[in-house]
Amino acid sequence: MKKIKKIGVMTSGGDSPGMNAAIRAVVRACAYYDVKCVGYYRGYEGMIDNDYIELSPRSVKNIINKGGTLLKSARSDRFRTEEGREQAYQNLKENGVDAMVLIGGDGTFTGGTVFSRAYDMPVVGIPGTIDNDICGTQFTIGYDTALNTVVDAIDKIRDTASSHNRLFFIEVMGRDAGFIALNSGVGAGAEEILVPEEDQHLEKLIESLKRSKRSGKTSSIVVVAEGDKTGKNVFELADYAKEHLPGYNPRVTVLGHLQRGGSPSCLDRVLASRLGVKAVEYLLDGQRDIMVGLINDEIIATPIDNIMKGEHEINKELLRISDILSI
Repeated sequence: MKKIKKIGVMTSGGDSPGMNAAIRAVVRACAYYDVKCVGYYRGYEGMIDNDYIELSPRSVKNIINKGGTLLKSARSDRFRTEEGREQAYQNLKENGVDAMVLIGGDGTFTGGTVFSRAYDMPVVGIPGTIDNDICGTQFTIGYDTALNTVVDAIDKIRDTASSHNRLFFIEVMGRDAGFIALNSGVGAGAEEILVPEEDQHLEKLIESLKRSKRSGKTSSIVVVAEGDKTGKNVFELADYAKEHLPGYNPRVTVLGHLQRGGSPSCLDRVLASRLGVKAVEYLLDGQRDIMVGLINDEIIATPIDNIMKGEHEINKELLRISDILSI
C-alpha cells in the first residue's frame, strides 16, 4: 500500500452524540503524524458532490462537547450506483485523498467496503449509532448518551405516572435492537420492557401488569422498543391495555429523535477520542477494511466483512433480571 499523505473523514447515516469528538480525534491524530486531513460533508453525498473542507487542529476546537456532527450526515442513493461511486473516487483522487475514515453504522460500512474493493481505497470504520447494534464493539459512539437521555425522560414521566395513578407506554428507538429499551428500562425501574429480540406475548404483558397492581402498585411504566415483536405499535398496545386492564388509564410517550441529540456523555467523548486516534494509526500501519471497536477496554480491529456477518446479541441475563426486579 502506498504511503498515506492525506486522509478523508465523513459521517453517514443517523447522527449520534460523540461524532464530533471522533472527527476531532481523527483530525488531530492526522496532524500529530504529519498527515493532511479533509472532511466530506453529508457522507457519501459529499464525496460525490466534491463538497469538502480542509481540516486542521484549530478547525475542530470546541466541538468535543457538541452533539450532532460538524460534517452533517445523509444517506445516499446515488452511492449505490456504479456511476455515483466512480464520481466519488475521481473526486478523492483529484483531491489527493489516500484513505477514508467512515463514522457511522452498518450501511456506512457496507458502502465503504464495496468502494474500497472497486477502487483500492483503504477504509477504516468507526461505529457511531445510538442503537449499539454493531458487533465488534461493546459500545458504539452515542449509545451511552442516548441511554442517559432516555432514563432522564422516564424519571420525569414517572413523576406524572405516580401523581395520577397512570400506566405509561414509552417508546424508545431500536427498530432492530433492544439495547436502549432493555438498559434504560432496568435503569429507570420499568415494570415491563418489550424488545425486538424477544416475542413477549400480549397475554404475558397484561398478566405482569395485573400482578403489579395486585402487589399494590398504582402506576406502571412499560418501555417499548420501536421494533417490538408483539405485532402492535405502541398506541395499539395502550388501547389493548385499556381494554384488558380496568382501572388503568394508559398514556403514550414517543421519545423519538430527542434520543439522538444533546451533549455527549464523558464515556462517549472518551470512546470517540480513542477510536478516532486508533483509526488513523491503523491506516498508517497499513491496515484497511476494518472497524475499530472497544472490547474489554481495549481498542481492537475487526474486518468489516465479519461485522456485516455478525450480530451484537442482547444480554439475556439482563432480561431475566428485569423480570425479577419488576415484582
